[in-house]
Amino acid sequence: MGVKLRQQHSKILKGRKQKIDRRLKRKQWEDQERPMFKGRNIHYEVAEKIQAIRCGGIGAIHQMVQRSGLVEEINAKVKLLKVHVPYHESDHVLNIAYNILVGGMRLEDIELNRNNEGYLNAVGAQRIPDPTTAGDFTRRFTPEDIGSLMESINTVRSRVWAEGRKEKWKEALIDVDGTIAGTYGECKGGMNLSHKGIWGYAPLIVSFANTKEVLYLENHPGNVASHDGSVKWIDRAIEVVKPYAEEICIREDTDFSLTGNFDRWSERVDFVFGMDARAVLIKRAGELPEEAWNALVRKPRYAVKTQQRQKPENRKEELVKEKGYKNIRLTGERVAEFEYQPGKCEKICVGKELERGKRREGAI
Repeated sequence: MGVKLRQQHSKILKGRKQKIDRRLKRKQWEDQERPMFKGRNIHYEVAEKIQAIRCGGIGAIHQMVQRSGLVEEINAKVKLLKVHVPYHESDHVLNIAYNILVGGMRLEDIELNRNNEGYLNAVGAQRIPDPTTAGDFTRRFTPEDIGSLMESINTVRSRVWAEGRKEKWKEALIDVDGTIAGTYGECKGGMNLSHKGIWGYAPLIVSFANTKEVLYLENHPGNVASHDGSVKWIDRAIEVVKPYAEEICIREDTDFSLTGNFDRWSERVDFVFGMDARAVLIKRAGELPEEAWNALVRKPRYAVKTQQRQKPENRKEELVKEKGYKNIRLTGERVAEFEYQPGKCEKICVGKELERGKRREGAI
């Protein structure tokens, strides 16, 4: 896009914004005789050449994908097709990814994009795979192929970080957690009943909190423990982020306190893991002197720009009191530190005991 054209577009957008600002400007209204939704004559026209799509940014995203080299990287590392008639591996991967980006919820929604000429033109494709073909492609993947696909994405990610950042992150935060992906299907392979009574899957997600990017993902049946098989993905995530960060901190909940790896990880990164309030930890916390405990002051979720709003009455709490139900409320938070050495560690960790009212939680 030329400089003059960009200036022209900026002028048009600025003018439209000013018109909206004038229409929405605060003023003292008088009593109106007619409703605001008055209605007016409107004309619909079908242009012969100009096409509009509801996902206008998909073209810009596809240009970014091409310029970053992601297409070539996928085709080089993911080998699922012996011949390409007419689609390559990257065509199938982008077809499914773009379907989600434009609001699709199922593979069947690809058919909407497939019959949208504006969408096809935006991604520069004569045609795209239909939902059945897309489903057949996903069934070709083995766990090793999925790993290759994630590594191809991370290779391009590292290239973008290297070219786009002038300095390293001072502290890179890697989050590891599991979630529950429910499904309404009854014939889905690998699904199971989770501890919450939801049929579906329990994917493990390793993400880069600084940019909210998912580095690795592994799908599990719904009844599998969230930390199952997480060590190898944590190690891989460290390798991806290490060249671009001065320090790395891994954050996980109690399920991921894999103490057998603490010594090895401590040589390369910092970590904050939750620990279950076991009897030995509760005893240690109970033996601490009162002066060891300090009030925990948390940062506010947001800054009040005008004045603090008055909170409405909590109707739920009123009903609980009226009916005489047990009412558990957070009365305060205190924190204390002490040294603790897990059985599988040679090094001593610093433990923090958090007291919420009468409930205690541990972190290392």
